Amino acid sequence: MQPIDILILSNGPGEISTWVRPVVKSLRQQLGMDVESVRISVVLSPCGHAMGTESDVVRSYPEVNRVQSPEHFFSFLLQGKTAENWDWRNKGIVLFLGGDQFFPVVIGRRLGYQTVIYAEREARWLRWVTRYGVKNQSVVTSVPSHYQSKLTVVGDLMVDIPHLSLLSSRSSPPMIALLPGSKPSKLFQGVPLCLAIAEQISQQFPMVRFVLPVAPTLNLSTLAKFADRQYNPIIETVNWTEAQLFTSDAQTPYFLTSKGLKVELFTQFPAYEMLSLCHFALTTIGANTAELATLGLPFIVLLPIQQLDAMRTWDGIPGILASLPLIGVTMAKIINLIVLAQGRRLYAWPNIWAKQEIVPELLGLLSPADIAQIGIDWLNHPEKLDEIRRQLLQICGEPGAAQKMAQIVTDLVKTQSDS
Repeated sequence: MQPIDILILSNGPGEISTWVRPVVKSLRQQLGMDVESVRISVVLSPCGHAMGTESDVVRSYPEVNRVQSPEHFFSFLLQGKTAENWDWRNKGIVLFLGGDQFFPVVIGRRLGYQTVIYAEREARWLRWVTRYGVKNQSVVTSVPSHYQSKLTVVGDLMVDIPHLSLLSSRSSPPMIALLPGSKPSKLFQGVPLCLAIAEQISQQFPMVRFVLPVAPTLNLSTLAKFADRQYNPIIETVNWTEAQLFTSDAQTPYFLTSKGLKVELFTQFPAYEMLSLCHFALTTIGANTAELATLGLPFIVLLPIQQLDAMRTWDGIPGILASLPLIGVTMAKIINLIVLAQGRRLYAWPNIWAKQEIVPELLGLLSPADIAQIGIDWLNHPEKLDEIRRQLLQICGEPGAAQKMAQIVTDLVKTQSDS
């Protein structure tokens, strides 16, 4: 086999965990780990949802050989040189897994590489792209017939995570996962709200074990700030719960709340095995709702707006406006008021797929006591959890998108190496 470069373009924290990670694993399963034969590089583009540690997360993937952080992206796009002046092999493939579909067209033509795009909703730049892996048949039918041969339906990468043998075995005593998010805009409200709900549940179920899987883009000291009222003024404003961070080499790090509740902090990523043992989760919106659904883990979606300007997690133009300097706070308040006035819409991925509310979505001035009652009711009536679990697994469909996406790339690699 002639030496081949695979250049992956991606951007945000959701894409690198739910798209890049499973695809690079599948690529190495199909093409092997020999870097002399196949070298995998990842170049990240800027993302409004990024935490700044995405490059470190990708570097932790053993399948990836080189990573460039997003601050160097546009110089690479415009000038064709990486910050470390990487060399490129004569033959290669540019694989798009997040960002703007225009990027692989430019970079692929400059390097003389074939291009592959994963398209969730729309396949663009059809004339200049070699192959597409698409989410569903509707993407195929939306393009002109003479381009449809370039498209292969692979499925949804967001739900393509391992199906574990532990899925039918829940822990005893009950275990509840807290997923407050990974971005400051979510953590300011999410951390103290989740802790407050946990304290409420603990009053009636003192044996419940609470766990918080730490996002790979966060470190413990940063996370702990959002549980500290000296750093996070929302705790004082709405009288939610604060906590102290305790770490030692002898045990799992944990938060200890002001009422003495212990919340264990797990830094292993991904946390699928631990999550599969939980009874349910408290979470914010994002790609994590797709992962939880695939695990068959019931969850409650929290969208608090106690502080209107704190909720700045919207996509597209609203998200850009809410992030602008000086006027961002005002724009965030206006956008959130508009969202509230619009009434019901669905935010969690399994609900969007089902076009109905399988898991509860709570938007507004949230009360920890009221939310805790939902969790308490689920613990008292486990048959309700079983029904939600059944619906989640049913709506997710079959796994295998990452393997199919990797197969498209593998076929091109073999064609190039034989030519």
